[in-house]
Amino acid sequence: MIDVYPDGRAFNLDETIQRARYREGYEKEVFMEEGEVYEIDLTPMSTSNFFAKGHRIRIEISSSNFPRFTRNLNTGGNNFDEKEGVIARNKIYHNTAHPSQIRLPMIKQQMNMRGK
Repeated sequence: MIDVYPDGRAFNLDETIQRARYREGYEKEVFMEEGEVYEIDLTPMSTSNFFAKGHRIRIEISSSNFPRFTRNLNTGGNNFDEKEGVIARNKIYHNTAHPSQIRLPMIKQQMNMRGK
């Protein structure tokens, strides 16, 4: 989640990760099949931010954030000792059959002339 300032500067506020093979829980690996559509629930982020007038919220979705998070070579194997990776081609579906959504709890505050 990113706070985008009116001048275009952007600052990362928080991030989360979900390895798709563990989308049904960490007790077992369930691999994805090419051409199938899957629901992925991300863990909630724990942050708060005041978005001043003119600021925007940007959500970025990526297959990687190495070295912040452990790499994923997309082979289904052990990512720690593999050398060759496979390119992941991800799509976010947002249509009637696949109603993707991002929920952000928001509180609207009114400020007086002194900024309180």
